[in-house]
Amino acid sequence: MIKVGDIVPDERLFEFVEVATEGCAVGPNAFSVRERLASKRVVIFGLPGAFTPTCSGKHVPGYVDAAAELSAAGIDELWCVSVNDAFVMSAWGRDLRTAGKVKMIADGSAAFTQALGLDQDLTARGMGIRSQRYAMVVDDGVVKTLNIEAPGKFEVSDARSILATLR
Repeated sequence: MIKVGDIVPDERLFEFVEVATEGCAVGPNAFSVRERLASKRVVIFGLPGAFTPTCSGKHVPGYVDAAAELSAAGIDELWCVSVNDAFVMSAWGRDLRTAGKVKMIADGSAAFTQALGLDQDLTARGMGIRSQRYAMVVDDGVVKTLNIEAPGKFEVSDARSILATLR
């Protein structure tokens, strides 16, 4: 399992791009985690699934609401990573109005989540392999803070808890 001081694994993740820009076509765009993290301070928070109650009602909205405070504390980007495809993550982001605040990142095959050692098997609940609930501060690819929730809990991976580690 990933721990403070480790370098984040270099997997490919996907982000759905709504408007074409130089180097990014409309639709799902793959990127290297390490390349995207280079020279940046990023909060990556993982959660079990899009449109699920705690994730949609508390976890993502907390980061949307705290985006300006996190930026003022030196965070360059906020990533919400879930084991869903880029189309679902994009729709979920539109629903929660995350644009310009939280990047909705797809780990459709759970490769990144498994490389972190933060996967969980929710097959019995009809969800398959998913992410545990966590949040980490990553500085230039190195984990500086890692908060992992106990099963069924939402106490240490929220935006307020991460803000407290930055002060």
